Amino acid sequence: MGVFPWQLDEARLKQALPPLRDFSAAWLLLQEGAETPGLPLVEWIDLVAQDPSPAAIAASWLWLQGPQLFYRQRQELIEARPTAEVRRLRHERHRVRLLEQKKVAWQRTLQQRQPLDRGQLNEAEQADLDQLLAWASGDTEQPLPLSLRQALQKAGCSAEQGSIRHLLVDLGQWDPHQLATLRQSTWELGFSCQIEAEAQQLASIAEQEQPGDAERIDLTRLWAVTIDDSTTRELDDGLSLEHTPEGALRLWIHVADPGRLVLEGSPLDLEARRRGTSLYLAQGSLPMFPVVLSHGPFSLRAGQRNAAWSIWVELDQEGAVGASGCQRSWVKPTYRLTYDDADELIDLAPPQEAQLADMHELMERRRRWRVQQGALLMDQSEGRIRTINGVADLEITEPGPSRTLVAEAMILAGAVVADVGRRHGLALPYRSQLPAALPSPTELAALPPGPVRHAALKRCLSRGITGTEPANHFSLGLSAYVQATSPIRRYGDLVVQRQLAAHLSGATPRDSTSLMELLQEIESGVRQAAAISREDQRHWQQIWFEGHRQETWPAVFLRWLRPQDHLGLVHVEALAMDLAATCPSGSEPADSLTLAVAGVDALSDHLQLRALPA
Repeated sequence: MGVFPWQLDEARLKQALPPLRDFSAAWLLLQEGAETPGLPLVEWIDLVAQDPSPAAIAASWLWLQGPQLFYRQRQELIEARPTAEVRRLRHERHRVRLLEQKKVAWQRTLQQRQPLDRGQLNEAEQADLDQLLAWASGDTEQPLPLSLRQALQKAGCSAEQGSIRHLLVDLGQWDPHQLATLRQSTWELGFSCQIEAEAQQLASIAEQEQPGDAERIDLTRLWAVTIDDSTTRELDDGLSLEHTPEGALRLWIHVADPGRLVLEGSPLDLEARRRGTSLYLAQGSLPMFPVVLSHGPFSLRAGQRNAAWSIWVELDQEGAVGASGCQRSWVKPTYRLTYDDADELIDLAPPQEAQLADMHELMERRRRWRVQQGALLMDQSEGRIRTINGVADLEITEPGPSRTLVAEAMILAGAVVADVGRRHGLALPYRSQLPAALPSPTELAALPPGPVRHAALKRCLSRGITGTEPANHFSLGLSAYVQATSPIRRYGDLVVQRQLAAHLSGATPRDSTSLMELLQEIESGVRQAAAISREDQRHWQQIWFEGHRQETWPAVFLRWLRPQDHLGLVHVEALAMDLAATCPSGSEPADSLTLAVAGVDALSDHLQLRALPA
């Protein structure tokens, strides 16, 4: 052609390119002569270019290979596309252009990180948002598409859970306190209308006589008290002290009786079984039963006659159980006390209200007896994060005399019920713990009492076991034990009551196999509740530390968790917490340290604490 390719620059090609109208006119001519299959390249160039110079030929050829709609090349001929095909391609190109515009607009929306209205998003954008929400919840099974990853990158967001949560919070699509384990769970969904209606119906007939009521023993004459936190609404245990005609002190432990109204296998019962337990969060509790029942006729309400299971115990001089029994009853609590109220009554022991002080002395005797049997007492202050109007607040629970009294009475009740089961061959959800090899008395004496010594003991203990046959519980110092005093809050305790009821009435209780199957079914909900509670407390700890990241606290080293990573467990008395932190190499139990926040981001579930030599 007389021109070398490297002599054709972009400016020259652009100048030599025929006008677009010439390409269109040639397309129309070829359409009119549709019987012609096509033109060779040279003839086609002659048709579209008035001056078929080498530059015009090259420019036309490049145009032909570009994103034009009118022509196609088949073998060595240039053909005009049919009108219908041109329209289809034009429509498709328009569609692609719109999609690209929407993609760019969506990227811009993410980059701006401003609250958005989901209802204003198109289907593809909603799908992207759903995937981001899934990833924020921990469901990363479905990989993020490339386009979404690119959009995240432009928004300065990595494809990681914490970073995505920060983005979603900015977009107004994620509650910064949303718990991944709680999302779409039975706890978050709440009770169905059917369950609420059933609960309302049961509450309406609670004062009417129910089957078995006539056989209950009337204990409403007894002075009785419930002791719990001021915020507790599920009052499922109370205490009485009776002087028998024989001169003995008889302790009564009264336990709420929800089974009086809830039939086994009813929708309400099955929902409680599915939950397995009430769920306690920093912001409040989510009950196992609807509040109209759990805060109402199920609870042992002061000044009202309440249905209960009453366990009575007489201790010998050493603190062992001398006599005991268990039966259904009517009780009428005289007072509802908080732990602070009860502590004051125990300390002051006014003559007209001496029952609590007498109970405390009785339970101290029982406590000493358990220690003689090998029980381990590890009472210490406990710190938890609560929320008040959405603000994280540290709450420290001190092990006062009334808490000791109540805890010991509940353990005693569990021992009595377990003994009933053992004597009568009754399958119950017995709690046991294998024996442990503890540090020697000399080793323990070398450690300061309190958290450091407790940590040395706890690391030796195995986890509790639930089975249908009685077995020793090592750390409680009991030959058999059953949790039996919280049937409003723990479904397993309700199962215990039903087993006792069947035994006492002459009906057939569940056998070991049937009971174990039921316990395994319950365990699923209990494990889920425990996971939610752990995540909740961890999250609010992180929120609390975010607000106190500039502070430091005296701490003591307890033990190593992962010495290869310098990760140890420390106790912070001011917070009443045992916390994981990076610690100095060679740290030994009881070493004094200073704890500081090295990094914290609650949305990323990240808290790094560093302990330095004091």
